Amino acid sequence: MGAEGVVKFRAEHERADLPAQRYGELGCKLVAWREIMAMALLVGQDPLRYGGAGYGNVSGRIGPPGAPRGARSMLITGTQTSGLAHIGLGHLCVVERYDYERNWVRSHGPVEPSSESMTHGAIYDLTPAIRFVLHAHSPIIWRRARELHVPVTDPHVAYGTPEMAREIQRLYTASALSETRIAAMGGHEDGVIVFGESAERAGQVLLAYLARGYELTCRARH
Repeated sequence: MGAEGVVKFRAEHERADLPAQRYGELGCKLVAWREIMAMALLVGQDPLRYGGAGYGNVSGRIGPPGAPRGARSMLITGTQTSGLAHIGLGHLCVVERYDYERNWVRSHGPVEPSSESMTHGAIYDLTPAIRFVLHAHSPIIWRRARELHVPVTDPHVAYGTPEMAREIQRLYTASALSETRIAAMGGHEDGVIVFGESAERAGQVLLAYLARGYELTCRARH
């Protein structure tokens, strides 16, 4: 398993404030779901998990659905922000473009983009209908992925890499990912990623599978 929270792509990043009048509404949606995920320990930082590194991130699409692949810009939590108790617009950035072949991202904002930006971009490239992506860490879902019928990425593929971006796209075509809207990242301990046409839909998928995972655990004890 690779080191958690380490950016593996080359980022061309311009430090700049994000105007609230443009990004405030979307930013508050992301902050709200990030708060819910933090309460459920799906995002955060724990000295006993992943070598003490932060984990989890969220993003939402910006702009029209019809933008070309590789340019489906997103507002995303910044790298090394997962361990913060609370976040705001100052902990988000805009990823404008991304290129798997070049392993490159262009972004701007007060912080640099999440280490999972390439994977988020790959999901947005699947279909213009996808507008939100939530990346959580859930041992319950990850360890019971097969029982929950959750598609799983190749365990040899590391997170935050061009290979992971391609693996997500492969799963979408070759498995039930287009229907489940959730995948477990086989080579990324406890890593789970969900998506939807709205933040509410993506969040509902995540919480529904979390509940099913706990239900299976309860049954196994009896």
